[in-house]
Amino acid sequence: MSLAEDLDYSLFNDYINGFMVSKVMFTACELGVFDLLESEEFLTFDVIAERLGTSFRGMEQLLDVCVTLKLLKVEMKGGKALYQNAELATLYLTKSGTKSQYNMLLYMSKTTYSCWNHLTEAIREGKNQYMRTFGIPSDDLFEAIYRSEEELVKFMRGLHEIWSINGRDVITAFDLSPFTLIYDLGGDFFRDPIPEADLYILARILHDWEDNKCVQLLRNIYQACKPGCGVLVVETLLAEDKRGPLTSQLYSMNMLVQTEGKERTPTEYHKLFTQAGFQDFQFKKTGKIYDAILARK
Repeated sequence: MSLAEDLDYSLFNDYINGFMVSKVMFTACELGVFDLLESEEFLTFDVIAERLGTSFRGMEQLLDVCVTLKLLKVEMKGGKALYQNAELATLYLTKSGTKSQYNMLLYMSKTTYSCWNHLTEAIREGKNQYMRTFGIPSDDLFEAIYRSEEELVKFMRGLHEIWSINGRDVITAFDLSPFTLIYDLGGDFFRDPIPEADLYILARILHDWEDNKCVQLLRNIYQACKPGCGVLVVETLLAEDKRGPLTSQLYSMNMLVQTEGKERTPTEYHKLFTQAGFQDFQFKKTGKIYDAILARK
């Protein structure tokens, strides 16, 4: 093969093996590999396997893949491999990491990953795959997302973890000092009354719902607030041609698989706010996964 063909095949191979890479990281988190190595460094694979109750063969393979992925480091002493966490694992993959994403990884492993097994059906049918995956009706989105107390806690902790990385950039995207009473909207906001506030935060909410429901929610907020109030939306924004960023495209496809919504372009969000009655609309790209939109009544 030519050099160009070699590069193309290497990229192609990375793509077809991508799901395996994700699952290796998810599994190492779930088994407690990174937490164990955070408390005790330089352990051999057999000691790690004994401590975590796994097979020697499986654990050795898992650890060596994690080394290749630069999640772990290894040193050879006396003919034995001694493993320790890489900085990335300490930071993001341990429960105690300063920017831990542990709970979100478990949610993605147990829920998102399972739903994506039915991506083909989701694209054919245009609806989420909770019925096939968990036996939950696809029209009851609240029940599907929060199908157990354990799932709800895991999901909420995962969202908090993401916020710990992206929150500062979103909150500082606009001058919010004029708003003194702030309400972070959550729960069953289609049924529950919306209290009066100066600023409403909708963090990763609108992307769950089809356009009509987004307009309904925004109209409810519009009717509940006084002139001059604001709505701060936290979402990942698609480019206007919808051909990037890749993370936003993948998240949008995840909305197809797991919800009834999608990720949107700034123009699409502007249209939703206009239909709900809001006039002043601004957006800012933060450079992180999540971007910011501010609209005023």
